[in-house]
Amino acid sequence: MESPLATHVAFHLGPVPITTPVLTSWAIMLLLAGGGWLLTRRLVLRPGNTQAALELVVDTLERQIRDTMRTEPTPYLPLVGTLFLYIFVANWSSLVPGVEPPTGAIETDAALALIVFAAAIAFGIRVRGLGGYLRSFARPSIIMVPLNLLENITRTFSLVVRLFGNVMSGIFVIGIVLSLVGLLVPVPLMALELLTGAVQAYIFTVLAMVFIGGGIEDEAPHVAQEESNS
Repeated sequence: MESPLATHVAFHLGPVPITTPVLTSWAIMLLLAGGGWLLTRRLVLRPGNTQAALELVVDTLERQIRDTMRTEPTPYLPLVGTLFLYIFVANWSSLVPGVEPPTGAIETDAALALIVFAAAIAFGIRVRGLGGYLRSFARPSIIMVPLNLLENITRTFSLVVRLFGNVMSGIFVIGIVLSLVGLLVPVPLMALELLTGAVQAYIFTVLAMVFIGGGIEDEAPHVAQEESNS
């Protein structure tokens, strides 16, 4: 059986090899960008079914950000929404014959986790300032600095392992059952895998909110006070 860490090269862009997960990711990004433009170019005050469904998704994400991060969701909605939609579509891309989900490649999952890692730092510095963000590693005591730094690294690694492990396990189970019993029996497993893909997109997004929220947590009391005053 081929190693789950192996990736296939689709073509070369000059000296740079372009792997199949990268190619699939490009296709998904184009699909999301094009679909987003088409669906939002004619927004109206009295929405139809499509616009109402889109607004429901946005409202749900905003409510989840507010509940998880305890802060105003507007600055974080583009990143959180993009992460959720990309992972959701990537996990479900296995519905297309011959397409393997890019989230089944550890490189893709590592890139997503690094985006969350960088976002937590960037938002933390923007909200608390560089000094305030660096001082957060010394809480509750200066001796906790190494452990707090290590925590940032290990939780990023956990994002990679969690998403990669769950997606790859589903691919392997379906492939094994398909090779043993034929075409129709794995259909319920495929339906379960689609549900798992949606759940994994949600879990990754919520964990991203938790990690980013940890970097800006000093903002939470301030926002809560403003909301109570209003």
